[in-house]
Amino acid sequence: MSTQYDELARAEADWSVESWRPSPDPRTAASATASQWRLMWWKFRRHRLAMASGVVVIVIYLLALFADFVAPVDPNLTSTRHTYAPPQAIGLFVDGKWLPHVNGYKVEIDPVAVRRTFVQDPEKIIPIGLFVASEPYEFLGLVTLHTRLIGPLEPGQPFYLLGADRLGRDVLSRILHGARVSMSIGLVGVAVSLGLGILLGGISGYYGGWIDDAVQRLIELLKAIPTIPLWMGLAAAIPATWSPLTVYFVITVLISLIGWTSLAREVRGRFLSMKSEDFVTAARLDRASELRVIVRHMAPSFVSHIIATLTLAIPAMILAETALSFLGIGLRAPVVSWGVLLQEAQNVRAVATAPWLLTPGLAVVIAVLSLNFLGDGLRDAADPYAD
Repeated sequence: MSTQYDELARAEADWSVESWRPSPDPRTAASATASQWRLMWWKFRRHRLAMASGVVVIVIYLLALFADFVAPVDPNLTSTRHTYAPPQAIGLFVDGKWLPHVNGYKVEIDPVAVRRTFVQDPEKIIPIGLFVASEPYEFLGLVTLHTRLIGPLEPGQPFYLLGADRLGRDVLSRILHGARVSMSIGLVGVAVSLGLGILLGGISGYYGGWIDDAVQRLIELLKAIPTIPLWMGLAAAIPATWSPLTVYFVITVLISLIGWTSLAREVRGRFLSMKSEDFVTAARLDRASELRVIVRHMAPSFVSHIIATLTLAIPAMILAETALSFLGIGLRAPVVSWGVLLQEAQNVRAVATAPWLLTPGLAVVIAVLSLNFLGDGLRDAADPYAD
């Protein structure tokens, strides 16, 4: 009898222990078999600021891609009647009725400055809408369209949501078109830097010896040269007769020639630490070529780190282009970029008269911060096993 009671007591104790034991975490169980990319995505998704910044970056690139359609007017369309016209606010109701609109302008003379000023006329209503008719334009250089996303229902009416510049050109349209150059120069520059950084850094770390010494001395030489004088000297060598597209390409190459050094040193360090690993030795014993060992085995092992590094390098490229164009040694008109637009804000008098000319600087700040936050999240996600 006592034996039966003992067995029942042990069974009850085992049941109570099992009932209070926590169930296994499905995420922990899944992470044991999840791929590296899935682990990175799970960790990146927990970085809320990086997720929001990624959405902002995608929106900026979409606006830049579809700038022809999104921009209210042609960015080079001038209007001498609306020089330095102030921004117009969008209203939604007129006399209690739904009517999206902006107010027109009336001209007044400032008795103190003795100059013409624009003030909004509440009696002049300009209806606006979506998918409005416009002058024909080439969309992405492929098709001719006659519709824009937003604008006045009656073509030819003034519509300046972010004001106008000294030639009466719409600042909003110029910012949207400028995003194409400023944001793409970061991608193109980073792509060139990626090729140079991985090639020279990989060769330096893989072979070592005098090759490593030569590459490292070249990197130290480039880092020792002051950046601004170097850019000024190289930009001064660009002939004034070159087309804007050629100048854009040359400026991209010039920026890339400076930006590859940091990535090359990071790649060199990774290759130095990995070339003695077992999987590299096994690939060599399997008679794999040196190019296959580098491209197929070594480079993919830290591709996540390269992605994070490149994401953080894009803002530096954008700032470099903006600074060069602002100083007048980068892109020049008629090319539209954020740096070229900020040249309008070099005059203190112009800024005092039209502070909205600094709006391209706000676009630079938003883009650079978003890319930095995105890169920070990708850098953390590149090491999914770290706390």
